[in-house]
Amino acid sequence: MRLRRITALSAAAVSIVLLAGCSGNGGDGASPSASGAAADLCGAQAATGAASEAVTVTGDPGTPSEATFSAPLDISDLQTTVIDEGAGDAVAAGDFISYALTAYSADSGEKLVTVGYEPGEVMPAQISPDNPLGQLLGCGKPGERVVATFPASEATDTTQASGAEVYIVDLLGTVPTAAWGAPQEPTAGMPAVELAENGAPTITIPDAAAPTETQVATLKQGDGYVVQSGDYVLIQYSGVRWSNGEVFDETWKEGGTPYAGATTSFVAGFQKALEGFPVGSQVEVVIPPADGYGEGEINDTDLKGETLVFVVDILGAQKVNAGQQ
Repeated sequence: MRLRRITALSAAAVSIVLLAGCSGNGGDGASPSASGAAADLCGAQAATGAASEAVTVTGDPGTPSEATFSAPLDISDLQTTVIDEGAGDAVAAGDFISYALTAYSADSGEKLVTVGYEPGEVMPAQISPDNPLGQLLGCGKPGERVVATFPASEATDTTQASGAEVYIVDLLGTVPTAAWGAPQEPTAGMPAVELAENGAPTITIPDAAAPTETQVATLKQGDGYVVQSGDYVLIQYSGVRWSNGEVFDETWKEGGTPYAGATTSFVAGFQKALEGFPVGSQVEVVIPPADGYGEGEINDTDLKGETLVFVVDILGAQKVNAGQQ
């Protein structure tokens, strides 16, 4: 990827996105592997056991829960108990899902965090048999609620030690991999954009001189959480050079897996297509060198001196301080 970006989500974000009680890979555009129909997402869900069955939960799925259990709760392994199966279509390996959770200390019974029930608190994440979400939720349906119990873990080179914990996890739904906002009228003078059936854009540069200032246009108007500076975002994008119209970077190739990163990890012009826009939006931005990679001799391998055009789909966002109490 040619855009400046972080190589992984922050430790705080990873603890939410991947769940503090278990390990997983984060950030850098990496996506869990899912081998289509052969991927046994249903079978990946951890089995129930005495620990998870000992937890009593009040509250409706999709709203913050209250859990009670006799503390300290003895937890020897990862266990899950489905207390509401949800309804509708089951999620499949490779889907991006929205979810929420409440976490408790297994030693004291103290509530540690409730997160994901308000917009901008938890980034959508890809589910697969190989990652923690698959182990917790399996091939659940929207509205599924699960009690999960995690044993204590020791510190490693990449993670801190943690005590045993109890999670109440809600599967809220699946998230499209292309912007779903209301289409807007094209903006005069901006490059034309045509969308493929899967949402991938084709950008056509006009026969005109490149602008000298960054220009931004809304192609689809979302109605979700409004992205703020420093937030983490889940996006699809395609970028072309104004000089020749050729694509130099995109997420749409090879299956179209969205990319996650912080708004402040991108060049200044790209940030202007993220910050202030609601989730669900598709944004077009024309970035002159001053807001991109600076001035310099244009060549085939360097973006210096290039005016760049991006179409960005904003699929999700997570506040930089989400989950902090």
